[in-house]
Amino acid sequence: MATLASQLREREVTTMPETTDRTSANAGTRSRNEAGEKGTTLKGRRGTDAPGGMRGDTTVADRVVAKIAGMAAREIPEIHNLGGGMARAFGAVKERVPGASGDITRGVSVEVGERQAAVDLDVIVEYGASIVDTAGDVRANVIQAVENMTGLEVVEVNIAVHDVHLPDEEEESEGGGGRVA
Repeated sequence: MATLASQLREREVTTMPETTDRTSANAGTRSRNEAGEKGTTLKGRRGTDAPGGMRGDTTVADRVVAKIAGMAAREIPEIHNLGGGMARAFGAVKERVPGASGDITRGVSVEVGERQAAVDLDVIVEYGASIVDTAGDVRANVIQAVENMTGLEVVEVNIAVHDVHLPDEEEESEGGGGRVA
């Protein structure tokens, strides 16, 4: 079975149309940027004949794409939270530590190629929401946000629904949850 990264590379080779827009015409990639993070580099043109907005390279780290996707998914009202199982448990403990902030990329996995990106999301949906409609709304919002902010083409957004949040679950956990006080 091929991995997501190899499938993404195959799609880039076989389905990438020839374009002349500035985000993909001269795009290339480096495996690591100066900080040592994995990412993609959108290469611009060089020289004085190139327009000012196209001179130089732009590097977009994988973590940036993951943050954009996480924020876009959380904008959908029917999404209670992101992450599944152990990731949520560790995140809940981390959020209780003073000074620590929640990780916006929890439940988000991305693969970034030269011109394209693929996103995997683990979500918890509010009870009563249509999972199919919610997944469609999340896909559309994530694709729009990532493509608009990075210039990368989003080839797929895979969504795994790990849980349904019931309205009384939060009240029990905040109120002590046990039978004795």
